[in-house]
Amino acid sequence: MTIDTYTSRLAATRTLLPQWQVDALLITSASNRRWLSGFTGSAGSLLITATSAFLATDFRYWVQATAQAPTFSLYRQQPPERELAHLLAESGAAIIGIEANHLTVGGLTELARKAEGLNWVHLPVTVERLREQKDAAELTLIRRAAAITDQVMAQVPALARPGMSERQLAWELEKRMREAGATALAFEVIVASGPHAALPHHRPGERLLQPGDALVVDMGAEIDGYKSDLTRSFYLGHDPSADYQSIYQLVHQAQSAVLDGIRPGMTSQAIDALARDPIAAAGHREHFGHGLGHSLGLDIHEGPRLAHSLAHSIIPAGVILTVEPGIYLPDWGGVRIEDLILLTEDGPELLSHCPKAPAIPL
Repeated sequence: MTIDTYTSRLAATRTLLPQWQVDALLITSASNRRWLSGFTGSAGSLLITATSAFLATDFRYWVQATAQAPTFSLYRQQPPERELAHLLAESGAAIIGIEANHLTVGGLTELARKAEGLNWVHLPVTVERLREQKDAAELTLIRRAAAITDQVMAQVPALARPGMSERQLAWELEKRMREAGATALAFEVIVASGPHAALPHHRPGERLLQPGDALVVDMGAEIDGYKSDLTRSFYLGHDPSADYQSIYQLVHQAQSAVLDGIRPGMTSQAIDALARDPIAAAGHREHFGHGLGHSLGLDIHEGPRLAHSLAHSIIPAGVILTVEPGIYLPDWGGVRIEDLILLTEDGPELLSHCPKAPAIPL
């Protein structure tokens, strides 16, 4: 990211201060802090007013902060003289907007005690809305992360074998993503086999893969903070059972309906219905219990989301979305197919290209 990028983001944030009716915005979320300033340290806060912008952090990060966040003035926290409360008092701001979903009750209580006389406005959303539509630099990083994820997911049929544990397969996939250039993992690799495939966010364990297993693999590489997300479902064996084929085809058709029908300007609920309605019509409404998808970027789950409950959320062009319908049957297993798209004015551009071939010949 360039200095111009961070300058533009800071300016866009400042235009929101009057809308929120605050004199200053206190950013405590790590991902919002990074998006606004470029600072990647694990501790620090941003204070943004109409005319000033401060990054407050401690001794461990002073050199790093100076290099990474040149658009912000460094406030060197060194207790007890230079606590965050002193910066708030020195800023001249009387009404402070805080990230209600990130600053803890304890943290706010301590700040209010030390910075008396300030008014606090609880903002459930701050710059998250600005982060929804990705710029060219962000898209480049997400594409790179998606390409690595594709490359490694395509190796699953050659790697997964009976007698291998879920944890062993997960570790092999993690290692290969890092070897392919991932700077981190977007999240812990999910490998769910047999009945565990009915658990959408199963943590890989010591269960050994067996012939005839349903196998769900969900993983994502990360490049310089930006994440990807991809899920493929497999059957351990040359000829999938009739039950597995039926469920797999239903999920695949539901996802295809979304990829064919999604357009900017549709509501989240309407997009979700493209997949949910055919699954429900086949008798599996209760077996598809999560939303259709979400955006991602610096966080693995960002807005906008695709869900049945979001009847008034309009999905614009320029957003990244996962499309991940699934069916989960307790004691049997499950199938989820997930791809990453960029929603353009003309429709979806697929960012994931890994084949969808469920059978793993043994």
